[in-house]
Amino acid sequence: MMTPFEALACPLDGNALHCDGKTWRCNAGHSFDIASQGYTHLLPVQNKRSRDPGDSKEMVAARRRFLNTGGYHAVAISTAAAALEGLPLDAATSLLDAGCGEGYYLRQLASQLNPRQRLAVVGLDISKWAVLAAAKQCTHVRWVVGSNANLPILDASIDRVLCVFGFPVYPEFSRVLKPGGVLVQVDAGPDHLRELREIIYPTLKPARSAEASAPQGFSLQAVDTIQYPLTITGNEQITDLLAMTPHLHRASAEGRKAALALTSLTVTVDVRVVRWRRDNNHAT
Repeated sequence: MMTPFEALACPLDGNALHCDGKTWRCNAGHSFDIASQGYTHLLPVQNKRSRDPGDSKEMVAARRRFLNTGGYHAVAISTAAAALEGLPLDAATSLLDAGCGEGYYLRQLASQLNPRQRLAVVGLDISKWAVLAAAKQCTHVRWVVGSNANLPILDASIDRVLCVFGFPVYPEFSRVLKPGGVLVQVDAGPDHLRELREIIYPTLKPARSAEASAPQGFSLQAVDTIQYPLTITGNEQITDLLAMTPHLHRASAEGRKAALALTSLTVTVDVRVVRWRRDNNHAT
């Protein structure tokens, strides 16, 4: 069973937040309203780097359309398995999706839960459009607009952290994880979308080393590689794939034009799912 996570922290002073009707409050008097759509905005204006940070409304819509085609279903199922591995069936546990987007990976994880499991979940993203889309599709999660750089989560209150194609902030992940908790990090492998990248870039950068070095305070548990060909048919799907990746803004105008003229494309999906265990004796 998936339930909304409760151990939120005030983004202004770090004090515990308490839910009072439709408002979260801390003892210092700071208050944050729960929007009618079911999410809470915990990103103070002084912590924003732009007026509307994160993915735009259009990028969120493109990602939702593409993911709903099932092209990354295998990635989602492997991610869920890595996140749920080792969680007890007879105790309440908690999970943070740090960079949840429109909630696709959490919805797939929910489908893999054992009926006996009790998992309190918080999905966080810096894009209000992503969190809004997620909240509309699932009410069993605590949806929060916030930043990985200043997680509005109490210390040592999380058993699992997910970071899927996101921006990891390891000191913050270590702070909110319980000793022995696990970070599941999902990133593109060296051949991910190679065929698309060959079209939009004049030359490809050399692949980075596949060796994963442990962040401070973490130990490597496991690395899984997911690799398969994916055929994308129709210009709209190709457009959506490009729009949901960083390549949309990095590619030249000529490269984007060449990609958006395609009506069919087979790409390599190449993803690494890495499990990091938070050290028991690491001080945050």
